[in-house]
Amino acid sequence: ASGAKQLLKEFLTRISHYQSSRDYPSVKGPSYLSTHLRFGTISIRTLVREAHQGMLRGDLGASTWLSELIWRDFYMMILANHPRLASGASFKPAYDQIKWETGPAAKKLFNDWCAGKTGYPLVDAAMRQLNSTGYMHNRLRMVAACFLIKDLGIDWRWGEKYFADLLNDFDLSANNGGWQWASSSGCDAQPYFRIFNPITQSKKFDSEGKFIRKYCPELELLSNQSIHAPWLAGSIELNMAKVRLGQDYPLPIVQHDQARVATLMRYSVVKTTPR
Repeated sequence: ASGAKQLLKEFLTRISHYQSSRDYPSVKGPSYLSTHLRFGTISIRTLVREAHQGMLRGDLGASTWLSELIWRDFYMMILANHPRLASGASFKPAYDQIKWETGPAAKKLFNDWCAGKTGYPLVDAAMRQLNSTGYMHNRLRMVAACFLIKDLGIDWRWGEKYFADLLNDFDLSANNGGWQWASSSGCDAQPYFRIFNPITQSKKFDSEGKFIRKYCPELELLSNQSIHAPWLAGSIELNMAKVRLGQDYPLPIVQHDQARVATLMRYSVVKTTPR
């Protein structure tokens, strides 16, 4: 409990920047209180009280944080009222008709994703952060989940289970809600045709590659431009950076543009199935 109070005290000194910093994994933006909330070493009411007081002072960061705390309760309410979600059902039943990739090839893709060996640096850095620390930055949870589902065509339930096994702050309702959001099957989900581009996300939220370099040190000598998509770098730069694609760092296990077309086809069943 004392550790949680110290974290909260420290976070309140930078809460005003929460709105502008929370999406950047190389920046100290989040509160890092999720594990304490998960194990009850700090009360959600304590956090809401602090957030509300900040909001009353006109603090936009506090207001944004309060909305994130509300999402947590929202997902708990959804699970409480729809217990079938705990056994793997989609919130929107039509989405259970989707045919996911199966067999040895799908298992290989999934294992590469788990190990942080997809060839997409931001996704790989996110997975390596999870594997080595038991934590993953919230923005990266969305990026990694969307990549698994909509680039690799893997059933979101596989990813949900993997996160459940490794996240220190694992919470059934929040984890399920997040994965169903990413798969577009949840009550509040992004539209199925909105598909994150992992390179665009990388350039936007880790523009200088600081986070990537931390968890994918084999890429640290690449330029800020090339580090987001090493396979597009020239041979001279790759040689100078001592990166041999396919050996030191994997080539992309999927082409995003092709995967996007396949995903739109995969999800077309949703439009023809009665809800």
